[in-house]
Amino acid sequence: MVVPGTLDECRAVGRGLRERVPRSTHGELHLPERDPVAIIERQNLDRLPDLVPLRVGRMLESPFAFYRGTAATMAHDLRDAPRTGVHVVACGDAHVSNFGLFASPERRLVFDLNDFDESADAPWEWDVKRLAASMYVGGRDKGMTEDQCGDAVRSVVRGYREALAVLFARSALERFAFQVATETIEPLLTTAGKDEMRRTVRKARRRTSEQVVRKITTRTADGHPRIVDQPPVMRHVDHASVEELSEYFELYREPLRADVRLLLGQFVLVDFVLRVVGVGSVGTRCYILLFEGPAGEPLVLQAKEAATSVLATYGGMPDALPGRPAVTGPVLSQARRVATAQRILQAHSDPFLGWVTVERPDRTGRARVDFFWRQFRDMKGSVELDRLAPDQFTRYGELCGWVLARAHSQSPGARTTYGYLGRGATFDEAIVRWSRSYADVVEQDFAALEAAVSSGRLPAERGT
Repeated sequence: MVVPGTLDECRAVGRGLRERVPRSTHGELHLPERDPVAIIERQNLDRLPDLVPLRVGRMLESPFAFYRGTAATMAHDLRDAPRTGVHVVACGDAHVSNFGLFASPERRLVFDLNDFDESADAPWEWDVKRLAASMYVGGRDKGMTEDQCGDAVRSVVRGYREALAVLFARSALERFAFQVATETIEPLLTTAGKDEMRRTVRKARRRTSEQVVRKITTRTADGHPRIVDQPPVMRHVDHASVEELSEYFELYREPLRADVRLLLGQFVLVDFVLRVVGVGSVGTRCYILLFEGPAGEPLVLQAKEAATSVLATYGGMPDALPGRPAVTGPVLSQARRVATAQRILQAHSDPFLGWVTVERPDRTGRARVDFFWRQFRDMKGSVELDRLAPDQFTRYGELCGWVLARAHSQSPGARTTYGYLGRGATFDEAIVRWSRSYADVVEQDFAALEAAVSSGRLPAERGT
């Protein structure tokens, strides 16, 4: 839909959308016929085969772990659900575990989204529902009552709605510069919540390249650094080489900012490993790369494979660079799509964030490979959700709702969303009802995956 120019015009359009798509209709679950196991099998075709059992095993840890790995299933389920037609640059996988701490250029810790693999121009409602349902599923995993799970979802959606109101009281430049620093979070938390946030901040501040190198490397007999294998999670592989990845590194460096490009030109790749990450990403190629500078100083980067967003492949969204008009045919680089979305959605992005597209066959036979690059664990941290009491979990979810609103507010469509939501809790209550119903679906799908493994349909490697 075409978004008018002024804030007042957009709010008026948003209010008008309530007649066509009443806010209460978002509480209705419209579930298409599908085989959830078949969707997982389809995704596995593009994964490294030897890691597929590990992916399935991680999804079987709990319904919440399963939910984290099924962004494709949810995109499929939302495709025909009621929506306003208003699009933003969407995260695509905004569940509650995909928020965390990062270092700003001034080395201040800020709280923000941290996963953009599935980003795309898409309905704003999809991100809100992805986050809300994660609170309900996660709450059940924590042993919370149904009322407590509902309150957690209500808090998330209220936080999102109220944050839009606060943000659109500011100018576009102020919204662009707005960030959630850790010192602004603490006043919003209970005493126990503050203690947990401080613990997370201390842990994040210790996570530097030097600390990572001490933890994961050793020295060979001739004095060269080498990453220690920790199979199956981290290991040396033969489907890439230092020479190949050094070539990719030069291609990645070229379009970076001049100062960053010059800095990275002083570093040489000395070792790399394949590392298993997350739940949904297991089976994609993710390399941890160890570099040394002129004085032997370490730098650790991550190069992660990017595939087409599930919002395009399963949700029917355009396969286009976020924030630009839809293009005909596939986007030129999926890694560029991921990096572009991260820069739009995060208040401060990693200065080493970049991408490379390799247009020649690699050792697995693929003719084209996209990798996005970033620093590995440099002052990054995540709150351990299992350590949060129900009230802390609820308040944490509210913070995530605020951060998601800040990310969406960078898109013109969010002005219309602001008018659509208004000041009342009609939409909040609808999403509580929807999340409860979808949490039931997640548990049914989880049981279907367990049955598929028991019958031998899918392999699983548990406990890693």
